[in-house]
Amino acid sequence: MIWVKDSHEIDAMRQSGRLTDALLTYLEKQIVPGISTLELDEMAERYINKNGGRAAFKNYRGFPKSICTSVNSVVVHGIPGNRVLYEGDIISIDVGICLDGYYSDAARTFPVGKISAQAQKLIDTAEACFFAGLSKALDGNRIGDISAAVQSVAEAENYGIVRELVGHGVGRALHEDPDVPNFGTAGRGVRLRKGMTLAIEPMICAGSHRVEVMDDGWTIQTCDGSLAAHYENTVAITDNEAEILTISPRKRKR
Repeated sequence: MIWVKDSHEIDAMRQSGRLTDALLTYLEKQIVPGISTLELDEMAERYINKNGGRAAFKNYRGFPKSICTSVNSVVVHGIPGNRVLYEGDIISIDVGICLDGYYSDAARTFPVGKISAQAQKLIDTAEACFFAGLSKALDGNRIGDISAAVQSVAEAENYGIVRELVGHGVGRALHEDPDVPNFGTAGRGVRLRKGMTLAIEPMICAGSHRVEVMDDGWTIQTCDGSLAAHYENTVAITDNEAEILTISPRKRKR
């Protein structure tokens, strides 16, 4: 079932989204060579709690930590632990926050110190994929319009697009209908309506799109060991351009 939100609900999600945005901004400043993913998780949980939220990922379907920390070839769902970050790594941080009963979900891929030009291009393309999809997130369009736009940008750069993992509805629950794939055909799928709230989240790989689940049952990495990048925001369908709820208007670059 797809839940269409009213203006009060979207405002509640906007507040949750601002906290998610603030957390990612805070964590970005902490990402330096020598820090561990567990330290980032502990910082995140303290920040969320201090600001009245709840870490939506913690204990969700058994996930043991507050954020996902996915390094280099890990696409998503990396579990924070003793992994230390080194100069040249890239790390995707995926964050979900529940505030006053409403959820927001966002992810960014960050450099650790100085990274290669190839790694930076991958990060930039994941972000560009999101904004291409966002441009199609319009009342009256279809999910396939978002999917095809994301796919077009990624494949133009010869990047693989993860098939097994998709974006999703979000709001009253962390994961709601509908699914939002990062590949597909324009003009197909669920029709978008004002008040729908979606997590659009391109996940792209420098090599093959094929991924595998590791022994911990959570960590998903590229089969060929190639780098992966993830970029996600929670958005609301409006009368006009979709509103990004997890980037404050003053920070939006596009």
